[in-house]
Amino acid sequence: MQITTIPTTPIDGQKPGTSGLRKKTTVFMQPHYLENYVESVWTGIGRVEGKTLVLGGDGRYFNDRACQVVMRMAAASGAARVIVGQGGILSTPAASNLIRQRKADGGIILSASHNPGGPDADFGLKYNSANGGPANEEITARIYAATQEVSEYHILEAQDVDLSALGETAMGDMTVEVVNPVADYEALMEQLFDFDAIASMIAGGFRLRFDAMHAVTGPYAHAILEDRLGAPKGSVVNGTPSEDFGKGHPDPNPIWAKDLMDVMMGDNAPDFGAASDGDGDRNMIVGRGIYITPSDSLAVLCANATHIPAYASGLAGVARSMPTSGASDRVAEALGIEAFETPTGWKFFGNLLDAGRATICGEESAGTGSDHVREKDGLWAVLAWLNILAVRQQSVAEIMQDHWKTYGRNYYSRHDYEAVETDRANALMDGLRARLAELPGTSASGLTVSAADEFSYTDPVDGSVSSGQGLRIWFEGGARVVFRLSGTGTEGATIRVYLEQLETDPANLAADAQDALASVIAAADEIAGIAKHTGRDAPDVIT
Repeated sequence: MQITTIPTTPIDGQKPGTSGLRKKTTVFMQPHYLENYVESVWTGIGRVEGKTLVLGGDGRYFNDRACQVVMRMAAASGAARVIVGQGGILSTPAASNLIRQRKADGGIILSASHNPGGPDADFGLKYNSANGGPANEEITARIYAATQEVSEYHILEAQDVDLSALGETAMGDMTVEVVNPVADYEALMEQLFDFDAIASMIAGGFRLRFDAMHAVTGPYAHAILEDRLGAPKGSVVNGTPSEDFGKGHPDPNPIWAKDLMDVMMGDNAPDFGAASDGDGDRNMIVGRGIYITPSDSLAVLCANATHIPAYASGLAGVARSMPTSGASDRVAEALGIEAFETPTGWKFFGNLLDAGRATICGEESAGTGSDHVREKDGLWAVLAWLNILAVRQQSVAEIMQDHWKTYGRNYYSRHDYEAVETDRANALMDGLRARLAELPGTSASGLTVSAADEFSYTDPVDGSVSSGQGLRIWFEGGARVVFRLSGTGTEGATIRVYLEQLETDPANLAADAQDALASVIAAADEIAGIAKHTGRDAPDVIT
């Protein structure tokens, strides 16, 4: 086997976002594109000689070929071992767990998360560090710098490794170890949760439906929910990973998981419904006749964590991304624990988890997790809810209603304006940013602005500062609006508008969220000129 050095030149646009580099699949398949970026990752992390790496992805189109390229380039650069999921499959939380369990030096995750897959859709690659979490901003900056200077890459001329067969194979001087992608993750979940209590609840007639959305969590859900916990076959639907996710959009929200929503709002709905996304790190929770927002789900998990064996002694703290509602803050205050507000991106939770300052973390974009790994974890959230339901012996709706009566309800919604021309999106944000200082004291749609700023975060562990993280406007009476440009798309810009209204009156806890937020929605448009800048009279997605 021969190591070949290929001359190359930098390729524009290889700047990783909040979760690695995401582009159209056809872009990643261009000559040298993937190789340039992988070589830059090696440079950014101080090379890979003698290191052990974990490798896997969500099974989307080009996953198999990209796995082979990454392995051949790791071998050419002197890596000692690559641990790869069978078939090139690893959910993102399972990859994080493997990095930690095997004490690997890091890992490569091939995914564009909740973005569509296929030859005309999206692909992605991100590097996770030795703690199992996404690379911090210092590392991603080094990787980006390397993409602008790369002049050659090294690759081993070798036959493809058979990723369907478990066991070890030599690739040059490097060992490729193909592992069961589910086994270690399932063992971890059994350590955290009371599987016997959940299994007993299911055996007693509790019905559930889990939509894997033709994505990576299918094998995990079949093994854990059906085979281990005893849910009847068919409880997990769309459970076979597909290169194009069944020609769907593997984003677990009421729009893209409409089939699940229709079932859960129907006459003969199961007791519990859930879904996960492309790479298995996001979740959606639904009860019979009730949708649980990610912000509310985070708050409920924090309030009920001691019902779960792994968290029986209580939580050190809770962290949420800034756009996430303040519902979990109210729980933290009642429990007397720390509450942290971070920029969007799971990597910002890593320091808090590693330092023991936070135990459970969550994002409004359907990501929830704990200190068991350093990624958000869709199936973990599902099992946490099932464990709580098994202990409390109440329905999802009853638990949610009890929570609102105790802590108040943070009515919440996110409005997404997708694929907006970049110049138009920037004009909206720049115009609003320039007016922040003059907004307090002004009124819009009957609401009076009490404060406005651009969010900047100082990490309480290492003191690092992240600025420019979103524009925030607060109103008298407990309302808030946040404006951000998304960093997870692959074309144009997505303007995300986060809307929130706190309600503590027990008589007003059952309204429709869009109705309860009507004045906040109108104020957001009036202040920022959303319709004027986008040319649209409604968002593309409401969650």
